Amino acid sequence: MPSNNKLVRYQSIEVNAAFEKESELLQQVQNNELAQVLLLWQAKTPTLVLPAGNKWQNTPENEAQLLQTGWQLCARKTGGAPVPQQPGIINLSHIYHWPQGEAYNIQQAYLSLCHVLTAFFAELDVKVDIHATPDSYCDGDYNLNINGQKVVGTAQRVLLKKGGGQVVLSQACILLDVDLVKAVQPVNLFNQLCDNPTVVKAEVHTPLFAHLKTPLAVDTLYQKLTEAFLQYTDHSSQ
Repeated sequence: MPSNNKLVRYQSIEVNAAFEKESELLQQVQNNELAQVLLLWQAKTPTLVLPAGNKWQNTPENEAQLLQTGWQLCARKTGGAPVPQQPGIINLSHIYHWPQGEAYNIQQAYLSLCHVLTAFFAELDVKVDIHATPDSYCDGDYNLNINGQKVVGTAQRVLLKKGGGQVVLSQACILLDVDLVKAVQPVNLFNQLCDNPTVVKAEVHTPLFAHLKTPLAVDTLYQKLTEAFLQYTDHSSQ
């Protein structure tokens, strides 16, 4: 990437450390020190990530219950619902300046991210569709699905930047190679602890590696994601 852009990749990192790095990079873009950032990471330790807000409480009692099942707890600054993070799931954060003088459009921002990811999957000869996935964890209208099953979830924040204008933080969580039954267990347990009747179903999700003839190394996938963003950036700037 050019010098005013930054690429940061972690094969394995604790979730809290990844979020701290994301905040640091977000501030650099807000301060006009960087034009855009692509952060790619994979969790080192199974961690259930709670969304912003008071709906899900990170109490010592709830934390102890999760720890007994081998899962840590931490919180993020975007909304939605609890999301499991563990090895076999990769994440990306794309931080960039919204075009000066153009009104922020949440649908356009989400679709920009989804189009890049669609190109990434197409490079792997995998067709995806953009829509909500009932009974999936942290469901949203801008999930990416393979044959109706969720493979990617997305989230977004928009913030003000120094000197005016806006900065967009677009996030995606890609299922690579996980035991889906085990992955949704902490989500359902935490919902129960918070008296939330929502039940997440493992079978509405699918991992990418189930659709590849040969599994790819995480570094290779990071490179392909980076190339997809570079191609999209080059195209959109023309």
